[in-house]
Amino acid sequence: MGKGKFATAINCMDGRVQIPVIKYLKETYRVDYIDMITQPGPNKILAEGKDKNSLELIKKCVEISVSHHDSKLIVVCGHYNCAGNPADKNEQTKQTKLAMEKIKSWNFNVKVIGLWINKNWKAGKAV
Repeated sequence: MGKGKFATAINCMDGRVQIPVIKYLKETYRVDYIDMITQPGPNKILAEGKDKNSLELIKKCVEISVSHHDSKLIVVCGHYNCAGNPADKNEQTKQTKLAMEKIKSWNFNVKVIGLWINKNWKAGKAV
């Protein structure tokens, strides 16, 4: 493994949100690499817990990132104009909080935060 600090982003598959999340994490948390786990509307998937296959896949990917890349930060994202989760910012913020609790329940012993990517495609802390 190459040297460098990793973070793990559970992000939407929407191509518009990848770069803003990477930029925010590199600038704010001084990480070198971001392991990107993508699903359509991942905050909703994690909050609702209905799609067991997606939940297990996300958890397995997080486990690999934490155990093999020594990631110390897990980020769950929501964003403006999401096709996979068309809820508004307030609803998505609630979902992101629930998603963070789900991730914390996996006991990876790392920091967990939520991000919101706004209509200008800028990432910022949601919770």
